[in-house]
Amino acid sequence: MLPEDRLAQITQRFEFLEAQLNAGAEPARIAAISREYAELKPVVEQIARWRAARDGIDEAQAMLTDPEMRALAEEELARLRDQMPGLEQDLRIALLPRDAADARPAIIEIRPGTGGDEAALFAGDLLAMYRRHAEAQGWSFQMLELTETELGGVKEAVARIEGDGVFARLKYESGVHRVQRVPETESGGRIHTSAATVAVLPEAAEDAQIDIPASDVRIDTMRASGAGGQHVNTTDSAVRITHLPTGIVVTSSEKSQHQNRANAMAVLRARLYDMERQKADAERAADRKSQVGSGDRSERIRTYNFPQGRMTDHRINLTLYALDRVMAGDLTEIIDALTAHDQAARLAAQE
Repeated sequence: MLPEDRLAQITQRFEFLEAQLNAGAEPARIAAISREYAELKPVVEQIARWRAARDGIDEAQAMLTDPEMRALAEEELARLRDQMPGLEQDLRIALLPRDAADARPAIIEIRPGTGGDEAALFAGDLLAMYRRHAEAQGWSFQMLELTETELGGVKEAVARIEGDGVFARLKYESGVHRVQRVPETESGGRIHTSAATVAVLPEAAEDAQIDIPASDVRIDTMRASGAGGQHVNTTDSAVRITHLPTGIVVTSSEKSQHQNRANAMAVLRARLYDMERQKADAERAADRKSQVGSGDRSERIRTYNFPQGRMTDHRINLTLYALDRVMAGDLTEIIDALTAHDQAARLAAQE
């Protein structure tokens, strides 16, 4: 049975927020009220659909005693009873506790793993894949740091992605991505296996309790590397921030030193925030291993096999023979499947 008291509380809270917005809430509170209202709206809509079907069943059952309406009532009962299991499942999913970071922008970090030059080239392919996916979703994609190899691969890439539900959609991408293909540098046509690591972190909210005393960081400025010739950056604009207690090092090398400081501090806050989230998750839930979103970045999560045109996600045993489409940024089917798997695991844990 669904918790009627909880459904009533959610509906009452939503109506209260709606009334505040209509009455003109205080400017200082309008953003927080609007955010909570937007989060509750799909839940309340799902509650309304479930209640409408439930009430419709009661009304149809009452009509069974009327000989003239009996045939129509039986038809309506069959239709609504067929809908109820799906509506109830959708409502249970909507009622699952939300990750507070789901609505946050994401910081995505991509680095080559085993495989030398080929791993760096594959890291570049992953960067392009996520950029295309962000563009297709209407999200903004801002490069914060990009270090490339002589062959055009990626040594390190850090980007900020902002849009509706970015972290909720991309958080399952953290882990080791393995590629099997014939490298461009391979003259014998042999298939090589290499890997790249992806870490997706939620950007820390401004009100998050992430305290970084000035004494805990060392900020160095350095010469940013350019493309050569007239494009060489001749100013010491690149910024490297070292967090002394943890040893975390963050760099940013855009043209503006002021912007680089802001970018690097945002990435540092995201990493420290992520460390706190990981620690809390480990302490709170021993069963996190059963969940897709556990965030173990040493786990091999996916294989991209180019000769077979195949992508396999090992966490949910999903195989798609549509590698060209995936590398072009079409990740929707994969992310939907991962989200559904995680929701099913959390529902099972509640029973």
